[in-house]
Amino acid sequence: METIEQLKFARIYTMGRLSQVKDDAWDKQPTGFNNTIRWNVGHIYCSLEDFTAQVLPSYVPHHQEWQTLFDRGTSPATWEGQVPSNDELVTALQEQMPRIVEALEGKLDQELPEPLKIGKMLTMGTVDAVIQFALWHEGVHAGVIHGLNRAIGNN
Repeated sequence: METIEQLKFARIYTMGRLSQVKDDAWDKQPTGFNNTIRWNVGHIYCSLEDFTAQVLPSYVPHHQEWQTLFDRGTSPATWEGQVPSNDELVTALQEQMPRIVEALEGKLDQELPEPLKIGKMLTMGTVDAVIQFALWHEGVHAGVIHGLNRAIGNN
C-alpha cells in the first residue's frame, strides 16, 4: 500500500507544480528543453495509463487518442489537429488517480507473466515494481515542468 500512497503523493506534487503555471506558458519551449509543459503533462497522463495497462491486461486506458501526441519520442513540433486544452489535461490528471488506485488495489504483489524491461538496466517483475517506476517517472516530468516554468519566467 505504500506504493499507492507514494503514487498519490507524486500526483499531488505534479498538481502543485501545475498550479503555478500561467495559461500562456503551456506551449512555450525555451532553448535547451525538448518539449513544453503541455507535452510533459500529457506524457505523465498517458504514461501512467500505459504502465497500468501493461501490468493489468484487463485495464483499458482512457484517452488512447492522446498517445500519438504524448508518447515517448513525440514532439509538439509535429502535432497535427486538436490537442487537449490545459483544463482537459488537468481534469484528466485529477480523474486518473482514483481510477488507477482502484485498478491496482490488491494487485501490487502480482508477478508479471513476462518481466517489463526499460532499456538494458532495469527489469521489473511485479506490478508493484512497475508502478514504483511510474511514480519516479512522474516525479521526473513534474520536475521538468517546474524547470520549464522557471525558464519561461513564471516563478
